[in-house]
Amino acid sequence: MASKGRAYRTVDVEGFEVLVGKAASDNDYLTFKVAKPQDLWLHVNGVPGSHVVVRNPDKLPDIPKPVIERAAEFAAYYSKAREARGKVEVHVCWASDVRKVRGAPAGEVQLRRWDRVKVYPRALEGEDDA
Repeated sequence: MASKGRAYRTVDVEGFEVLVGKAASDNDYLTFKVAKPQDLWLHVNGVPGSHVVVRNPDKLPDIPKPVIERAAEFAAYYSKAREARGKVEVHVCWASDVRKVRGAPAGEVQLRRWDRVKVYPRALEGEDDA
């Protein structure tokens, strides 16, 4: 279930803790203060939206595909692409590949390397109209 009163929501996906940012300044906090280098980071390509982090405390070399896809659905839903008719492209990378450019607005980042996954936007359980 989602947490309240924080800069991000927390949900369990197949035993992995997934964190979903709530606003641009919260995204910066989540990405640069909470996420560890070995965590997976996700964000919709080309539109404003939540940063999503999949915790990886065991430093696994690969996160299971269903976990990545569900986290990507959260990123798509909590973005300006929420109303997309088809699938939405979500960038996926390790948190260590996310950089903040000096002077960039809150929530804006650059990625050193990334992969992509296409998913339909889907909310956290119980937040279909959040």
